[in-house]
Amino acid sequence: MNIDVKKGLIAEMKTQALILPFCEEDKKLSAEALAVDRKTAGMISRLIKNGDFEAKLSQVSVFQVSADCPFEKVALLGLGKRKELTLDKVRRAVSKGMQTLRDGKVRHAALAFGSEFMSGEGAGLYFAAAEGAILGLYQFTPYKTLARNEIKSIDTLRFIVPAASLAGAKAEVRKAGIISRAVCFTRDLVSTPGNDMTPSILADHAKKLAGRKNLSCTILDRKKMKSLGMNALLGVASGSCQEPRFIILEYRGGKRGSAPIVLVGKGLTFDSGGISLKPAEKMDEMKTDMAGGAAVLGAIMAAADLQLPINVVGLVPATENMPGGCAYKPGDILTSYSGLTIEVLNTDAEGRLILADALAFAKTFKPVAVIDIATLTGACVIALGEDVAAVLGNDEALKNQIKAASEMTGEKVWELPLWELYDEQIKSEIADYKNTGGRPAGTITAATFLSKFAGDGPWVHLDIAGPAWKTKANDYIPKGASGIGVRLFVEFLEKRAGK
Repeated sequence: MNIDVKKGLIAEMKTQALILPFCEEDKKLSAEALAVDRKTAGMISRLIKNGDFEAKLSQVSVFQVSADCPFEKVALLGLGKRKELTLDKVRRAVSKGMQTLRDGKVRHAALAFGSEFMSGEGAGLYFAAAEGAILGLYQFTPYKTLARNEIKSIDTLRFIVPAASLAGAKAEVRKAGIISRAVCFTRDLVSTPGNDMTPSILADHAKKLAGRKNLSCTILDRKKMKSLGMNALLGVASGSCQEPRFIILEYRGGKRGSAPIVLVGKGLTFDSGGISLKPAEKMDEMKTDMAGGAAVLGAIMAAADLQLPINVVGLVPATENMPGGCAYKPGDILTSYSGLTIEVLNTDAEGRLILADALAFAKTFKPVAVIDIATLTGACVIALGEDVAAVLGNDEALKNQIKAASEMTGEKVWELPLWELYDEQIKSEIADYKNTGGRPAGTITAATFLSKFAGDGPWVHLDIAGPAWKTKANDYIPKGASGIGVRLFVEFLEKRAGK
């Protein structure tokens, strides 16, 4: 979908549908709405007066207009109570409005916020509205061949703004487009089935990103990983005929030589559980076990396109976890890149093994901070549900920055403790650590394990096992891949860069 910004009068727009946002308190029409109301013989006034449109959050009322209007339909969009209005509520409402119009076979639409919205949030409204539109209309359809011409879509959305708001709105819509398209890129990667998203193919996507300014890509193959001693990662990869890859993306937007932020993403392109085989039910969803790695690629893609003045490194250990004849086994002991030894009790606790090597390798970049993101534990879904990611770490300032980014983007996180008392659960009698601490506090003990490889520098772990894949659509997040992490990381990186 193409989004543009124009100055002008919404009532004069030649388009299929006009979108007019309202808050519940808006009993008096704005100048923009009043002009449309006059062209529609008072239809807006009647709907509000009769109580047919109350402007509740995400309420959408669509009506057809007469043939002599330059537009065919008007969509009244509810934003809820004005005093409770947030940018995330704008995202949610615009998403619902655009989905309603798409289902009504609208292909071209125009949206204008009334003058009463221009104080306070200002151009930020257009940023949130553009995000809601793009993210809410996302569909994953490359494998659909039957009735493909029946797939509904909206081709263009135009924001109509006052002349004084034009420059700011254009900048905000451009920024929203860059970030949202990085999210959609990430959703595409996660949604693609495992036969078409192997470690090598994921690495190819990373290499294509490197055509951007200040962005380079290095791919380590099995031989190079072996020479470096990444035996935890290679242990997980040993059961698959698909070659593992270690993806290194480096974005140099900051001062030369300044310490980077390192983002580490779990890249299990398919996880069968290995010898500790998963149940058949929902195993198809294990193509999504690379959602953390995909989020890292999407975040660096957006950072490069926005030309953020900061240095960022993305690390994605990518492999499959399969039960082949050469597969690693329960009881095996692996010597990791850091030199620490790991007793394998469960081959389905593989994500922490590949992240252990990646986190230890991250230290070679002398980072100012490290953040890893992974669909790591089913325990996290039990604890926090499908909509919230867990955040754990060793640095209060870094955790608080992640929480602040969460508040701004609506990508919800909740902190769990990382106390020393959990260390006992991962101690091994015959190696340094074991790769599972059992069922109690499963999300915490997994993070505790990772902490042993992250080192003493500022580090945060995000467990996105719940929100990475949605079993039902929710506002601007579709059923399936959510792309969580991209918007949160971009917001975090912007603040760190001082923008």
